[in-house]
Amino acid sequence: MNTSRLVRPANGVPHRRVRRGALALVAAFLLTLLMVLSVEAQEVEPHRIVAEPAELVLERGAEAPIELRVEDRDGNVLEVALRVTGPRGGVSYADGIVRAEGVGSHGLVVTEVVDPESDREPLSLRVPVEVVWPEVAEVRVEPATPHRLYEGTTQRFQVSAFHADGTERPEVEEVRWSVGEGSAAEVDRFGNVTALEAGSVQVEATYEGVTGVWSRDVSSFPAVSLELEGGSPEVRTGDVQALRAVARNADGEVVDDLPVEWSHRYRAPADIRAPAAPGQVADGRVVADVPGEHAVVATAGPLSARHAFKAVPREVVRELEVSGQARQDQVRTTDFWVFEGVDGRDYVITGAKMSDGHAYVFDVTDPANMVKTDSIQVDARSINDVKVSPDARFATLTREGASDRVNGLVILDLSTPAHPTVATEFTDGLTGGVHNAFPTDDHVFALSAGEKYVILNMEDIHAPYIVSEVQHEDCRIHDVWVHDGVAYSAQWGCGVIAYDVGNGAWGGSLENPVHINSYIVPDGRTHAVFPYYQESTGNFYLFIGDEIMNRRGLAWQGVPGNYQVPYDPETSTGGTILSTAGYIQIIDFSDPEEPEMVARYEVPEYGTHNIWVEDDVLYQAYYEGGLRVVDVSGELMGNLYTQGREIAVYRSADPIGYVPNSPMVWSAMPFKGRIFFTDTNSGVWAVELEGEGIPVM
Repeated sequence: MNTSRLVRPANGVPHRRVRRGALALVAAFLLTLLMVLSVEAQEVEPHRIVAEPAELVLERGAEAPIELRVEDRDGNVLEVALRVTGPRGGVSYADGIVRAEGVGSHGLVVTEVVDPESDREPLSLRVPVEVVWPEVAEVRVEPATPHRLYEGTTQRFQVSAFHADGTERPEVEEVRWSVGEGSAAEVDRFGNVTALEAGSVQVEATYEGVTGVWSRDVSSFPAVSLELEGGSPEVRTGDVQALRAVARNADGEVVDDLPVEWSHRYRAPADIRAPAAPGQVADGRVVADVPGEHAVVATAGPLSARHAFKAVPREVVRELEVSGQARQDQVRTTDFWVFEGVDGRDYVITGAKMSDGHAYVFDVTDPANMVKTDSIQVDARSINDVKVSPDARFATLTREGASDRVNGLVILDLSTPAHPTVATEFTDGLTGGVHNAFPTDDHVFALSAGEKYVILNMEDIHAPYIVSEVQHEDCRIHDVWVHDGVAYSAQWGCGVIAYDVGNGAWGGSLENPVHINSYIVPDGRTHAVFPYYQESTGNFYLFIGDEIMNRRGLAWQGVPGNYQVPYDPETSTGGTILSTAGYIQIIDFSDPEEPEMVARYEVPEYGTHNIWVEDDVLYQAYYEGGLRVVDVSGELMGNLYTQGREIAVYRSADPIGYVPNSPMVWSAMPFKGRIFFTDTNSGVWAVELEGEGIPVM
């Protein structure tokens, strides 16, 4: 039955009434269409990131393609932007190619780029990348010194291993040593070869299945006498003696290519419990760490010579008196600089963390009555580094955590030192966090994002401009210090790196910096550097500081909850002291072509921070170890800590501190007969050394 019928509307034009069944069909169609659109919307939403291959194993320096794509739930490929990052120095990625940079277990992190207004969590994927060494293609064996191997003598041998492309394996361990059949020698597991008789010898070293060979003839022992030249009958602990072993043949002629072994003997006074290593000897240089009777013995084949001496206490300890304190308990005080202003008064400018971008100015002309004269607020989370130009014309504040992420450098005009004003904020080339800077009268060396340093012309402090920049390979950077036209930068795992920036001996200038040399230190945490020329010896030393903000792997690992936050009495949280590690390594850089680590200053249980050396005294900020004042006069060798070289120690525990009673010394600087330093928990301090050295009890 046809239920459709015409219905005349009010305007007299008839129209056909729609059937109820047709309406139902339309509704069903629309519902189906919405369901389809909903399904399609679900299908186009990114579901996962896929990498092919899913993981990689590459030799260092090798490259490999990788496909990265985004799929929906049904495996359909979507056009979605991805961000790919890899650990600096580990692996890198560009245009679908992965490059192996450093040996180890690494990973590419692949992250979906989402609309900033989206509330959806971006997809991410980690692609494991194992970087291994290439196979060793060649092993070379040679003596560690240029001396000859004579009958009855012992000489240490060393191994170098090379890959097929000519690159050298940096660390060669687990070497298997042997001598060829019929060789007139024997070798121990460490590569020390002893010639048993005259004849031929073949020394073999096998590493990763590849064997290197050193073959020579062993001559009869040529010397009939051995004596030691140099040395003193009595020295202070820490004084270095240089001895020379002189061998002569039957005709009285010097035999200058004879290998000599050195050893050290010690007898303690009755009232001293001697440590396991009361002194050190190396290649004729000897230092006594503790008082007592010492002897150095030189041995060459059947001959030996002996130098005996007495070591007495160094007696450099002095009393230290607090002159004054400018307490800062509401912020964490960071770096500082003390200087004489153009008005003839003395000032300190400090940076700070947890300060809403404030730096602070103090008049310290009277250290017993330090007065805060002003503060400067900039857009930053932290002002870590503060320095003043030698002519006190301007100061630099380094910024991290600016709201616009640009950071950059803030230049202060010090024409009115009690109330500095911002001359300019320089951000060109400094768009990452700026952690450190070094000003001269007319230039500033400013770090950028931990990647490089930029050299700025500061003749007009209101309009600085870039002169040049230094970015050394793929090395992170933390500190730079300039001495005699050479910039020394502390670059974490790359150690300390020297550039000619105006010295000219290596052809460098401010406009064209030239690399001189690098020195990698063992811990790989090179954080600070201070160059120092020692007038009394003519030695040029680099004092290099580690920064290790934990003590993992050591018996004393610190207090749980290792954070520098104030104590909260309501929750009973915070207020714990940091527990750090690391020490000062001292490099003889007198010959930049052949730098040598000669000494260290290592205080157990604590970690180092900023360094200052002046007039043969080290002023060391040793974090929770406090301020350490150390005698660094004369040639340096061994551990200065065990040699009685500490002049004074002050641990600045303040009961009303940011973290109460918790020393945390950031920087120290001598100034006009006093020592100023900052403690992150208690502000600015001034102390003074009293009298002469005190006899050690």
